[in-house]
Amino acid sequence: MVADWQEPSEDDSVDEAPEESYTSLLDLPLSSDLNRIGEQLHALARAQSTLQELLQAVVNITGELELPMVLRRIVRTAMDLVGARYGAMGVLDQEGRLLEEFIPLGLTAKELADLEGVELPRGRGLLGHLIHHPEPLRLNDISSHPESAGFPPGHPPMRSLLGVAISVRGQVYGNLYLSERKDGQPFDRHDEGVIRALAGTAGVAIENARLYQQVRNSSEQFQRLLLPHLPDLRPFSAGAAYRPASAPAAVGGDWYDAMLLPDGACVAVIGDVVGHDLRAAATMSQIRNMLRALYYDQSAPPSSSLTRLDRIMNTALDQTPIATALLARLEPSGSAWQLRWSSAGHPPPLVLLPDGRVRYLDSEPGIPLGVAPDLPRPDHCEAVPVDSTVVLFTDGLVEVPGQPLDRGLDALAVAASRFAGLSPDELCRALLTNRPGDGHDDMAVIALRTPPLTGYACS
Repeated sequence: MVADWQEPSEDDSVDEAPEESYTSLLDLPLSSDLNRIGEQLHALARAQSTLQELLQAVVNITGELELPMVLRRIVRTAMDLVGARYGAMGVLDQEGRLLEEFIPLGLTAKELADLEGVELPRGRGLLGHLIHHPEPLRLNDISSHPESAGFPPGHPPMRSLLGVAISVRGQVYGNLYLSERKDGQPFDRHDEGVIRALAGTAGVAIENARLYQQVRNSSEQFQRLLLPHLPDLRPFSAGAAYRPASAPAAVGGDWYDAMLLPDGACVAVIGDVVGHDLRAAATMSQIRNMLRALYYDQSAPPSSSLTRLDRIMNTALDQTPIATALLARLEPSGSAWQLRWSSAGHPPPLVLLPDGRVRYLDSEPGIPLGVAPDLPRPDHCEAVPVDSTVVLFTDGLVEVPGQPLDRGLDALAVAASRFAGLSPDELCRALLTNRPGDGHDDMAVIALRTPPLTGYACS
């Protein structure tokens, strides 16, 4: 009995083996669990990072409305999300059988130069497989695919591929292609999942851009229907142009008009109704027609026509709008033309002289229409040589938010001088294309070139 309870000697190692065994058994599952937990945390961190990147990608893509920019942004965003060196978007034709547009990104200047003259892909070979089988395609070696047709001469080497279809309203719009991860690794399931998620957002962004373009085209068509076609103003040369604001559905209130009067004068008018909606466009049409009736059979000064228009607007329209306008009258006077004009808060006329000089006819602008109908309006008069061009324009052509108006006016004068040799119609289009304004507002411009006075039928 005593022997059963005897304390072990110092040399006795009965407890050492169980302690070592316990420790080793504890270490194995603990190490395994820690590794597994570490992998899960890493995956979770990667997922959270990817989610944040996807959310930012959604903001980047859906924040653009111009379709060409949307497509490029989709490709660039996809490349950034998975670290791809190359990316491209292939847009299907109406039949959905070939590519009508191919947008590559990531090529260096040298790589682009090496491909100069090479036809862009039309959707044959491996790209054709993606068109006819719009499931995600992930390849570690492009050349191993049975439908791979290789690359044209000068094409940079590409081995890996991740291809995903982009659908709009349930129909395949095109395919997104990615190649060569920058870290040298092949695309994995995580990359595929990220790009598939992006493709859903891309489809919505493309549809939004297409709808925006449809609305913008409809708005522009509506606006142009309200604007007149310039009549035959011979012996004057004349031209006019209009461009809507860049914002979607921004139907504006800019207008222009011109006609020959029974007394031999030629009249031009330009105006701008405050607002960018259907009401502004409809009001613009009403004002233009009222003013045309007022000045057609009268030889009264321009200020008189504007004053009468202002009073009629105040009583005849449901809501009195605010509008600016400039009414100008060209009539022969001795050896030159006489320009008489009155402004209702509008930018001044710009005159291109035969000797190449360009200058504004600065004068008191008067107050806009719809503010104080009974206040007097000033008239102004200036001699204009033969073969001069009188340009009237709306403020959208020269205004840039945050910049002084004088800067835009100076830039317009420089552009007008550069294009002075063009016909009035070509001049108007060139001024819109090379405008100093940023396009946030709609723009209208009209130009009249004075003819020789000899034999002038209306003198």
